[in-house]
Amino acid sequence: MSGWITAGEAPGRGSGRGRSGLRRLRESRAVLAAAGGLAVLALLAAFGPWLSPYSYDALDWRHLAVAPGFTAAHWLGTDPLGRDLYVRTLYGLRLSLLIGVLATAVSVGIGVAWGAIAGYVGGRTDSWMMRTVDMLYALPYLFVVIILATVFGRGNIAMLFLAIGAVGWLTMARVVRGQTLSLKRREFIEAARATGLGTPAIIRRHIVPNLAGTVAVYATLTIPELITFESFLSFLGLGVQEPRASLGSLISEGARQMLTAPWMLLVPAGVLVTLLLCFNILGDGLRDAFDPAAH
Repeated sequence: MSGWITAGEAPGRGSGRGRSGLRRLRESRAVLAAAGGLAVLALLAAFGPWLSPYSYDALDWRHLAVAPGFTAAHWLGTDPLGRDLYVRTLYGLRLSLLIGVLATAVSVGIGVAWGAIAGYVGGRTDSWMMRTVDMLYALPYLFVVIILATVFGRGNIAMLFLAIGAVGWLTMARVVRGQTLSLKRREFIEAARATGLGTPAIIRRHIVPNLAGTVAVYATLTIPELITFESFLSFLGLGVQEPRASLGSLISEGARQMLTAPWMLLVPAGVLVTLLLCFNILGDGLRDAFDPAAH
């Protein structure tokens, strides 16, 4: 009774739908290319800086604002302080990926728990919990970030996680609640109640496992959303601060030097666009492959 079953399909067909979904993913060249692109970007973020003798904050006074290709010492050029743009971009990619993935994991954990409890318990509990979500949706997020930056200090990574976590789980909670409302009327849930299982056990053993496909799809789409939000905060100067770098802070710095050193904008912006494009193609592919309503 605890097999993975998506809303709208009969028990016992979940594995067949999962196999057909995986087959559609393997047959999609766009999804495979996006997955390969993400793998390459992740490997570059993890190991790419080791290929350069420079650290992300090392100053090379002999090569200030050097364009890509003009010196073998700096493959992608330098900024006005002589810092290697290749290394800084990969460190920025690493930090943006780390923030996006970890913030998504936190938002998935909170959103799944919140939405599953609200949807399954129902009644006043559901009403109170979802009104809380509605109130948080109504908050001006930029104003909240400014307050957090004032309290915790601008550039504080913990503040950044807190700010991003305050917005990341709300949509997930709504999606999970909707799926839970459908699942709790299914026969296998009624059978679980008949065996004497309590609400926590049913949510843990039956509701949450059967939400895995939907959660995986939305998590894949949430990562680029949170990376974009972090980049926006860093672009405004409310996120990652010097000497650290994220893709957003590098783009902000490059925008100020756009006329004299356009490579400082084009390199991190190109990496960010590629990263977001790969995540969105992969997320759309997962949704098309595993969403029963799409077939």
